[in-house]
Amino acid sequence: MATTIVSLDGRQLLVAVADTPQLRRNGLMFVEDLVDLDGMLFLFESETSTGFWMKNTVIPLDIAFFDDGGRYVDGFAMEPCDSSPCPTYFPEGSYRYALEMAAGTMPADLQVLDVGVS
Repeated sequence: MATTIVSLDGRQLLVAVADTPQLRRNGLMFVEDLVDLDGMLFLFESETSTGFWMKNTVIPLDIAFFDDGGRYVDGFAMEPCDSSPCPTYFPEGSYRYALEMAAGTMPADLQVLDVGVS
């Protein structure tokens, strides 16, 4: 999986990139350790309002959603789920980017994500 550097409120992060339907669908399923990564960036072609769930995800994650301009929309603490139905986390507004990080590592008072792509 490809990686990139993003800037979250000025803090540089190394993230895996989920930029295809298949990569977004799989996300961090079955991943037990992020190793050297700070998280995973879900990149959509345009703004969306799709929800996220934690089916078959084994590590607790925090997720933050950002609009097309990189402005913070919403975020959640998400718990692993290994059986259906799993809770689905829907942000309060549409977003273009979603950033998942290990639980407890997402900075507080988020404002801007700079992914360096458009």
